Amino acid sequence: MAPTVILIRHAQALHRLGAQCEELASHLEHKLPLAQKTELIVVSPMRRTLQTAQQGLGWLIKQGVPVVLRPEWQENSDKPCDTGTDIVTMAKEWPQFDWSTVDPKYPAKTGLYEFSRQGLLERGIAARMWLKNRPERVIAVVSHSGFLRVGVSYKMYANADFRVFDFAEGDDEIGGRLIEWEMTDLKGGGLGRSPPGYFPLGPGDYPPEPKAELEAQNDIGEVVGEDPN
Repeated sequence: MAPTVILIRHAQALHRLGAQCEELASHLEHKLPLAQKTELIVVSPMRRTLQTAQQGLGWLIKQGVPVVLRPEWQENSDKPCDTGTDIVTMAKEWPQFDWSTVDPKYPAKTGLYEFSRQGLLERGIAARMWLKNRPERVIAVVSHSGFLRVGVSYKMYANADFRVFDFAEGDDEIGGRLIEWEMTDLKGGGLGRSPPGYFPLGPGDYPPEPKAELEAQNDIGEVVGEDPN
């Protein structure tokens, strides 16, 4: 059976990170019984997500819940603020995490991590498929607002807020389709700070595509259906 997934956006940087992580940690530990059942923590290997995982989920890490760094959960764009730091440097900064399993291509924005429409679609499939095939019953993921929205769930996330999802049973969408729990959907995120609604991948989420590529897509159709219904 596919796991239940707690998707978390990283906290805001600098002076607000500590307070936001403290609130997130308190809510997850004391008000979300599901979080106590977390068996794996997946984190984007970027500083703001690592900081959030350590401070917001530190209570789980202390209990021995393993942490896996997965570069497909990094942010979308190729701007400096959304591009990670090389593995050697990060391993020195964050030696408490295992960097040996991180794709050596990281942080290059090429291939699966390319900032393009096709790249985002393929990376979203890869991220969801990896989760869906895991043996754990509950997995927490710390990622970024852009990728959580356009690559994974089509929902918006405020800083340090979270949403809970199950994989749709019997669904044939490549990578699997996530269905949000009513509890976080109606509230606007677990902490009630996130905008409600459905926000699919659109032209403003990726660089303009060359005319030839657009014509090719029209000829062969979509690779992945983006309508969750």
